[in-house]
Amino acid sequence: MRGARLRGLKAWIARGLLTTLACMPGLALSDQEPQAPEPQVCPPVARMPGKQEFARIASRARDRGLLWRIEHQGRSSWLYGTLHVGYMDWMAPGPTVLSALKAADSLALELDILDPAVLQALQQGLSALPEARPLPPSLESRLQAQVGQACLGEQLQSLRPDARVMSLIAQSARAQGLDVAYGIDLSLAGIAKAMGKPLLGLETPQRQLRELVSDDPERMQESVSTALDQLESGSAASKLQTLSRIWADGRLHLLESLPQWCDCLNTPAEREAFARLVDGRNPEMAQAIARQLKAGRSVFAAVGALHMVGPKGLPALLKAQGFKVERVEFKERVYDLLGAAPVSLRDGIRGATPQQ
Repeated sequence: MRGARLRGLKAWIARGLLTTLACMPGLALSDQEPQAPEPQVCPPVARMPGKQEFARIASRARDRGLLWRIEHQGRSSWLYGTLHVGYMDWMAPGPTVLSALKAADSLALELDILDPAVLQALQQGLSALPEARPLPPSLESRLQAQVGQACLGEQLQSLRPDARVMSLIAQSARAQGLDVAYGIDLSLAGIAKAMGKPLLGLETPQRQLRELVSDDPERMQESVSTALDQLESGSAASKLQTLSRIWADGRLHLLESLPQWCDCLNTPAEREAFARLVDGRNPEMAQAIARQLKAGRSVFAAVGALHMVGPKGLPALLKAQGFKVERVEFKERVYDLLGAAPVSLRDGIRGATPQQ
């Protein structure tokens, strides 16, 4: 695919500027008056609900995600699998999740997102480095085109290329209402603060940054190119919508079978990155949770749902340390996943879904 783009670029140059202008849609040479370009349609900007609106959202909130209860020395703690994006109506936790948070001594997230020092460290780690090797022009051009389409130029201009493309992936379904500003992690942090509960970070910013970004130019270029392929094809947004519905219904078996249906772990590099970003971080987070439990403190640990999956997931790791860990099932499911999923994902989901 990359070679085809390069050959196309060389052919474009060889034809010359005049021929190019004559062939490009909307720029053909003619005697007609030029037409003004259509105004760009930007995805909606997230807005925070006011107190009354949030109260209405909370009043009809249902339980979403995945919850486990941990028993240790007569006390209950919880593991909660989250999604880092959401719809505005998903901002408030459901009654079971909220009750568990209330009962815990503290809230533990991947990072203490209310700590200014943590935010500053993340900002520094994701910022562009003046001495870094730039992306190849063709790749930079593709990235800039996606930034422009997303109307995120001002927000992303100071970030390094791999951080920019990660942000674009996370925000790829804003047109459908999914936004990182509505992620349940942020709401849980605010609720815990209002309850006077301490907020703990299971990781350091430096630990996350080591896995999220790379100073290796080859690794950076590959990650940017792969992400741009997903953005340009539209698959990033469709997969994010499908994943959000799987999360909302708490369908653990579909998260466990993700490699079978997501069409997102096809290359060795993609599989290595997934293992590093998900399974590779779990042992340290499990140890951090275990330290709280062994100290006699009850904790509500909320981390990305994929960290809960399989024999290397947090529930399995804590079980292996001798803690009693049991899934808390939510009663309500509302999504027809086969109807909601793009055609390209339906066969995989159908094959991974147990027959009723």
